[in-house]
Amino acid sequence: MTQRDAITELSADALSQAIHARQVSCREVMQAYLQRIHRLNPTYNAIINMAPDEALLAQADVCDAELAAGHSRGWMHGMPQAIKDTGATQGFPTTLGSPLLKGAVAQKDSVMAGRMKAAGCIVVGKTNIPELALGSHTFNALFGATPNAWDVQVSAGGSSGGAAVALAQRMLPVADGSDLMGSLRNPAGWNHVFGMRPSQGRVPYGPGADVWLDQLGTEGPMARTVTDLAKLLQVQAGHDTRVPLSLSSPFSAEGLKRDASQLKGVRIGWLGDLNGYLATEPGILEVCEQALQRMAGEGAIVTPLSLGFDTDRLWQCWLAWRRALVGPRVGALMLLPNARAQIKPEALWEYDHSLTLSYTDFSKASQTRTSFYHHLLSLFDNVDVIALPVAQVWPFALAQRWPQQIGERTMDTYHRWMESTIYATLGGVPAISVPAGFHATQPWPMGLQLMGRPQGDAALLQVAAAYEAASADLLAKRPV
Repeated sequence: MTQRDAITELSADALSQAIHARQVSCREVMQAYLQRIHRLNPTYNAIINMAPDEALLAQADVCDAELAAGHSRGWMHGMPQAIKDTGATQGFPTTLGSPLLKGAVAQKDSVMAGRMKAAGCIVVGKTNIPELALGSHTFNALFGATPNAWDVQVSAGGSSGGAAVALAQRMLPVADGSDLMGSLRNPAGWNHVFGMRPSQGRVPYGPGADVWLDQLGTEGPMARTVTDLAKLLQVQAGHDTRVPLSLSSPFSAEGLKRDASQLKGVRIGWLGDLNGYLATEPGILEVCEQALQRMAGEGAIVTPLSLGFDTDRLWQCWLAWRRALVGPRVGALMLLPNARAQIKPEALWEYDHSLTLSYTDFSKASQTRTSFYHHLLSLFDNVDVIALPVAQVWPFALAQRWPQQIGERTMDTYHRWMESTIYATLGGVPAISVPAGFHATQPWPMGLQLMGRPQGDAALLQVAAAYEAASADLLAKRPV
């Protein structure tokens, strides 16, 4: 193993410690990651709109000079970072994977991008997404597709697919993303890394055109270790006055124990496929149950759990909320010349249906969401964590737009096969995808989704860290 390979093999926290101890220079770190990006990214197409090498190395030299003078910007000092192409990053195109926004260079940073830069990261580029971040399959007409880190013939998931693949292939130490319908969870599960959707408001999202109603999506961290996940979340989290509904309660990554004994007595309710309601491909439930057995072996109490809420009512609620939020975003693009011909059909479907959505329809959906939230609280009276698969299908062919069938059941929308992700979103609760295992005959990973109590991000991270300690053999596996 070369010195540069040794650098990219470090966890983000170990890398931060090595940089601050002056064991490696920020220039050496940047050189190591650039070498790996240039070698692998032509295959994986995970990072887009790269900055010039010379400019990045010059920024690394500035970081080295600051450390020599006794100044550190923070945990990410000198660490390369590529920001998801939904997040505005000053000086970089923020295209949302849309040809209509090809030349849209951000003039300001989003809250999350600004915080990561303030903590010392050097932005090397953006990570690829599905067009307008819709659908859990990372492809668009502007940059093309991002294949899975474990098999280039299948999907990486999405919408944070580029982030997950760059992370899994050691092209980034940590990754950021956003999550409306599993966009941090699904690609993490399909690429054998950790992805976390934080509690609603934990990471200020925006600022955007609306800071009051748009509360389904959130930004958050993705990492190869739970410690890295928590450290990045600490950088991203905290109230911002521009996002008035962001949480003011502090979040700290300190005190996290990578100790399997922390699972003893943890009550885990297993939803499975919701008693057959969720169409699920063969082998997924079994792999997730193997992960649960690992936790049970360390003293966790795993019991079957019934959701106990009208699932069709929740799905209709989801459709209304999604249309209400996605419709205006697409509508803004519809004002551009020849827009309809350049926007993917799935986005147009959301937009067209949003035009017929009445206030009464949306109000009813909001009331359903409220009822479901209160119902979730009652479930957490009896369990500490709720578990279900992070995805209902294995990674599918790269050329396929979306799974139209699971077994004998036809998917009636482009995102019905992702239904397992909506419960954490509608509840606004934290959820983590942890690596669960692999397909029986293919190199495809699968994730287990763990949901925690509202604002219980730290407690959920502790469960994930304990699982990580109990699963060292599984987590040691990595893509070729």
